[in-house]
Amino acid sequence: MTPVSPAARRALAVGLTLAACLTSSPVLATAAETPAQDSSEAGLDRYYRQHLGWGSCIKGPDDTTGRDLDQAGVQCADVTVPLDYADPRGRTITVAISRLKATDTRHRTGAILLNNGGPGGPALQSPPQARASMKEVGARYDIVGFDPRFIGRSTALDCGLPVGMTWLSAGTGRAGFDRQVTLQKGLADKCRATDAAVLPHITTRNTARDMDVIRGTLGERKISFLGYSYGTYLGTVYTQMFPGRYDRMVLDGAINPNDYRPRLLKGTELENEKALSDWAAWAAEHHDTYGLGRSRAEVLATVDRIVAAAARGPLTIGAGADAFRIDDSQVPLLFFSGIADDTAPARASFGELLSVLAKAAQGRPTTVPPMLVPELRYVLRGEGEPTGAQSAVICGDVAAARDPELYWRDIERNRIAHPLFGALTNNINPCAFWDSPREEPTRVRRDAPALIVAATGDPRTTYKGSVELHKQLPSSRLVTLEGANRHALFGRYGNACVDDQVNRYLATGKLPARDQTCVKQAG
Repeated sequence: MTPVSPAARRALAVGLTLAACLTSSPVLATAAETPAQDSSEAGLDRYYRQHLGWGSCIKGPDDTTGRDLDQAGVQCADVTVPLDYADPRGRTITVAISRLKATDTRHRTGAILLNNGGPGGPALQSPPQARASMKEVGARYDIVGFDPRFIGRSTALDCGLPVGMTWLSAGTGRAGFDRQVTLQKGLADKCRATDAAVLPHITTRNTARDMDVIRGTLGERKISFLGYSYGTYLGTVYTQMFPGRYDRMVLDGAINPNDYRPRLLKGTELENEKALSDWAAWAAEHHDTYGLGRSRAEVLATVDRIVAAAARGPLTIGAGADAFRIDDSQVPLLFFSGIADDTAPARASFGELLSVLAKAAQGRPTTVPPMLVPELRYVLRGEGEPTGAQSAVICGDVAAARDPELYWRDIERNRIAHPLFGALTNNINPCAFWDSPREEPTRVRRDAPALIVAATGDPRTTYKGSVELHKQLPSSRLVTLEGANRHALFGRYGNACVDDQVNRYLATGKLPARDQTCVKQAG
């Protein structure tokens, strides 16, 4: 479940970027990977050798993102790729990329490609932030952002869904689950009716193929990669599909490929409960501000009262056009979305939302903080940005169980131990009604030297996922940040130890001799 286009900036959806990042389902691939074909042998030569028209990033008079990129010295271009790599002479689409060129040309290392997670997270806007994170070493790289196929400024996909996030809870009883079955089937049907011709081709493997075309168009023999959350899975897939074509790989908040599946959140319950409990202790220290309780237990009791009230009937927060009705399928999602970051600003944002929900549970009138309105509009209504891409990637990657009763049995078993999050993490989703994937998922069969970065309390891509990926890639090294409930670290969390480890690797190309441990800094 990460950070930015408007979607990636959402305080509520910061962990949901993982939510793609949340991906935790079986990523088993049955067929062994074979070495990537030469572009000319595969009929792709014209794509690899295309000339890119670098220019301004501004798309119109109101394009503040493009204006900021131009001012930072970034240039943008469109890369043409085949919709279907099995039919390279067929329909084509474009992938939008950006580049902040190296300024230390004497010591230029190469190009580094960025992915912020998702699936569905754009990164065209990210080179300036990445250069700042990379400090002195950033000047030695061409830093390249890209919006994956059908995301952002690339060829578009918009299913027009009535919700921005499809990871909803089944609620407290069978009637709520039955409503979810109807809703999730409707979401899948709506995407199919809108974009049936392209849905089979919106996959991680095709995005990895696009990455290799980008590498070729840049004239790079090898390309480095910095990926967060779901981006760690994308980076892992690239190493398996294109051995010998990557240089330095940084995988921050890693996904265990064997846990990549349509129910992305399954297995994260304990970490989310721990993150919520830690947040409750913080909220208790700020009771005078948020009024949620003077102890951890009192704050968690307030959380329980909000859930119970939402189960009796939707809670209304705000007024007029910005009045939101939130039921027991949505409240756990909002909780889940608010606890992937333990920094003070993120905790304060979540505290504001919980304070509003607590008042609504008491039947009191509420005002939604203005900064939360866009997030709620998107998450609850699907307003403000295109919808459907995240589901398209996940459902196109791995086949889901079709029988709703299987999901219901899992929910009932899991909610005993995890009453708040069990019905969310085990719930049915659109993948149960999606067409079957065209390819098997990618199995890790090759070692790959990579630097894996992970926080022990990450509630999205959990720490154990990073440990498992480290085992699958014996040449990798793991940098562990102890004591942080945080998803996405390098250059974003402000931990000097983590940042130094990553930048040393990017500067030298040498992994640490052994795994490293960092500690969360006070404050």
